[in-house]
Amino acid sequence: MRSQKSAERGGGQLFLVGTPIGNLEDMTYRAIRILKEADHIAAEDTRNTIKLCNHFDIHTPLMSYHEHNLEHGGEKILTLLAEGKTIALVSDAGMPCISDPGADIAQKALRDGYDVIPIPGANAAISALVASGLKSQPFLFYGFLSRHKKTRDAEVSLLKKREETIVFYEAPHRLKETIQALHKQIDGARQVVLARELTKRFEEFLRGTLEEALDWVQSSHMRGEFCIVLEGSDGTEADEKLAEAWWKDLSVEQHVTELMEREGIRSKAAIKEVAIERHMSRRDVYRMFHVKK
Repeated sequence: MRSQKSAERGGGQLFLVGTPIGNLEDMTYRAIRILKEADHIAAEDTRNTIKLCNHFDIHTPLMSYHEHNLEHGGEKILTLLAEGKTIALVSDAGMPCISDPGADIAQKALRDGYDVIPIPGANAAISALVASGLKSQPFLFYGFLSRHKKTRDAEVSLLKKREETIVFYEAPHRLKETIQALHKQIDGARQVVLARELTKRFEEFLRGTLEEALDWVQSSHMRGEFCIVLEGSDGTEADEKLAEAWWKDLSVEQHVTELMEREGIRSKAAIKEVAIERHMSRRDVYRMFHVKK
């Protein structure tokens, strides 16, 4: 194991610098000093970071490092580290390496033997969690669910059984479909908190059940970035939902047929729905439905 004992000893170091998630007063003295002393600042979006630098009178040269230039930007950072330079990596808001490309260059820097030093700062997930009123430990930070429905449904199917409080990130234009996806597989009585625009002027916490959250997203115009804090499973929910299921006395074949007739859908769509409701693989449902009598 390689030991990294000394922080800020100078030369060939990558600093992961936390920046405010909204309120500039959350910037730390240490973060300002590091940004001023670094040889370069690597920013997810230089247009956002220049505003931060101007506010705190920071004149360190900026360079771009984002998801679309990982290879080129990463090689440039590694070259500078090889020259003994210090690089301060920042994201658009909060801590680098959490739901942004910073994790990639941190791994590469460590691989090549450079020190990676955290400069703690604001974090939306932790801020939402501690103010949610839900159990704060243990918790699971998941970040963004997949944008693709099939993958997202599979993710929720696994997460719904977790007993930890779960924290998600979500953009306003995808919040509705995310809450719908959670509600589809999780008991509507499960507690959830929607934290919006954290630390900003219009900060808001919406607390209630998943059923109430679904009603809210269907009738509201969402603005701002969201953190979703979801209560963990108590272990009995899956059994209760199964007992209440309208299809519990039907065979798999009958379940598929009933869905096709009720909703006017084809067998492929009905099989997919049955697989989700019964927590079975789609292949098994397909085989059971099409088996010859």
